[in-house]
Amino acid sequence: MNKVTFREDLCKGCGLCVLACPKKIIALDTEKLNKKGYHPARMTDIEKCIACAMCATMCPDVVIKVEKDV
Repeated sequence: MNKVTFREDLCKGCGLCVLACPKKIIALDTEKLNKKGYHPARMTDIEKCIACAMCATMCPDVVIKVEKDV
């Protein structure tokens, strides 16, 4: 299975990764605030992830790491 990790403590909740995801499986976590006071991004359904890394490419703060299952 592909793996996507977010450095939630550094995420500023800009939502660019949400817009970039072709599968629409990333959302801002409105239930949580990080230590900077932002709603961090989270994966909603990792099973549907195709590891295209569009989210990581769009992230201006480089807080997303995508690992493709081989």
